Amino acid sequence: MPIGRVKWFSLEKGFGFISSEEGEDVYLASDALPSGVTTVKPGTKLEFGVAEGRKGPQALSVRIIEEPASVVANTRINTDDLATIIEDTIKMLDKVGNGLRHGRHPSGPDAERLSRVLKGIAAQIEG
Repeated sequence: MPIGRVKWFSLEKGFGFISSEEGEDVYLASDALPSGVTTVKPGTKLEFGVAEGRKGPQALSVRIIEEPASVVANTRINTDDLATIIEDTIKMLDKVGNGLRHGRHPSGPDAERLSRVLKGIAAQIEG
């Protein structure tokens, strides 16, 4: 199985790219991550299968080999930015709550996006 490192990954977008040891960029969807893993940091070393997708190689069955060294102060979003993200999330939750009061559940993609944002905020708060 190929090995590579995470080039970048966006929790909000739900995807990113791996730079494989062969020098090829490989698309990484959030649903290819191991069970219970919602995001990966740049530099994380991965082992993965590859399938040819519509727009090029795509990672499958990802396994984390090594996570980059982490210093909490360097990985946390600054407090002003985190406060803004939380305020924006409250607005999103208000919209979902109003829809639920009228019998409307969020659509699948909207529910998944909200779930990823909430998990990301929780990870920042837990530190």
